[in-house]
Amino acid sequence: MNKETIKDIDVNGKRVLVRVDFNVPMEDGQVTDDRRIRAALPTIQYLLDHGASVVLMSHLGRPKSGPEPKFAMDGVAVRLGELLDRPVKKLDDCVGPEVEKAVKAMQPGDVTLLENTRFHAEEKKNDPDFAAQLAALGEVYVNDAFGSAHRAHASTAGVTDTLRPAVAGFLIEKELEYLGSALANPARPFLAIMGGAKISDKIAVIENLLAKVDSLLIGGGMANTFFVAQGYNVGQSLVEEEAVETAKKLLADHADKLVLPVDCVVANEFKADAAATVVPVDEVPTDGMILDIGPATIAHFSNRLAAAKTVVWNGPMGVFEFPRFAEGTFAIARALAGLADATTIIGGGDSAAAVEQSGLAEKMSHISTGGGASLEFLEGKTLPGVAALDDK
Repeated sequence: MNKETIKDIDVNGKRVLVRVDFNVPMEDGQVTDDRRIRAALPTIQYLLDHGASVVLMSHLGRPKSGPEPKFAMDGVAVRLGELLDRPVKKLDDCVGPEVEKAVKAMQPGDVTLLENTRFHAEEKKNDPDFAAQLAALGEVYVNDAFGSAHRAHASTAGVTDTLRPAVAGFLIEKELEYLGSALANPARPFLAIMGGAKISDKIAVIENLLAKVDSLLIGGGMANTFFVAQGYNVGQSLVEEEAVETAKKLLADHADKLVLPVDCVVANEFKADAAATVVPVDEVPTDGMILDIGPATIAHFSNRLAAAKTVVWNGPMGVFEFPRFAEGTFAIARALAGLADATTIIGGGDSAAAVEQSGLAEKMSHISTGGGASLEFLEGKTLPGVAALDDK
């Protein structure tokens, strides 16, 4: 982590423009999961405690063209106010004369939340004029939105063209320290677990990790593509035909590191209450589809993980949304939770949701708030939202 953070600068009496990741699930205008809001609280509270006024900006959802009421930030402002135990003023736009006037009138200790940055198409285009309008709202820029750090948008990168200092908040600092040390200097044995549906999304991540890990455990739908590469029949299971050759090459080049399932849970339809049976991976019936790893694989994987000192996990082991096919994913969560002196890092997205559902989130060293961002980081890519910040 060679970037400056909020601890490296003086914010007393300053108006601090903070990019947060408040892209949270909403229902009827209310926040249904406030994890991402809570993740930003240490940064916001630090700024308030050190005499700053805080202007917050975030996107929410994927509005098609212009403002959409269901993606307005009002409910987020309400929840944030409850968590901070102080009023949070929500503005009706994120740029323009009215916004500038409201922001310039702020006093130390005030918190203002701008309207959804994606209500302007210029946000995703990283438009220089729009970025400059955002930049004019602060005297210091802080990026604490790890979940959006892999996007070169106006609020994550463009603002830094005209607003300095530009530093990291505590959440980005924590994300980079955990993910960075795992890749650069892991305690060994270092194991990675990859799951989820698609191998194509994660080929570059797998290749980058194989150069660093002692073992890579593969589960979820992506394992099916490896089974086909080994010549097994997988029935009606999800397979990425175009990735089979890649899987063959990975198996040929890294047979010593790749660990695949030995049995699986199959059903003849993709339904929560489908009848399920356990079979070896080379005995999947032609009308069956693989929906989870089996008990022998759980034991095999858990055994491999028992000695680990660093573990990175990205992607579930099966269709964990269906309780009947969640056991593999939850068993891996239990295995990681039981590692007393290991560093356990959970990539964002479905893996984070699964660990939360399993009730074991508190037992993990770090749960990333950014699915796409953590994947790109593990792939070895530079994140634009981090690159734009001031070096130490």
